Amino acid sequence: MEGFEKNIIEDVAIETVNLARATYEEAGMLKNILNDDIEKGFQKIIIDLAQCDFIDSTFIGVLVVTLKKVAEIGGELRIIKPAFFTNTILATSGTLAYFNVVDNIEEGLKSFWFGEIQNTKLLKKSLLYNE
Repeated sequence: MEGFEKNIIEDVAIETVNLARATYEEAGMLKNILNDDIEKGFQKIIIDLAQCDFIDSTFIGVLVVTLKKVAEIGGELRIIKPAFFTNTILATSGTLAYFNVVDNIEEGLKSFWFGEIQNTKLLKKSLLYNE
């Protein structure tokens, strides 16, 4: 799909969002891509938002719902550090604290294979029970 790129490295699905503005128009596409990854059995997913200068609330919603779905199957999600403005939107909305945010794909892969980068298991559990 235009604006999105998928890479698979071992057991990790890496979804790169090549959009300066990620809005409700693209949120449905990302949702379908991520649901497909989960249906194919990927429990480790990295979403690369480094190219995004802006993310709207619908797009953020897809990220949160995906985090919840991945946690329900015992998986984990990493977000590649978004551009400054996007990072500010995520922080202001209160959602940034729920995600494991890494600087790059290599750091994300290492965190899956060699241990957690930060302890968010309690946050993930709270997402599961706050339906």
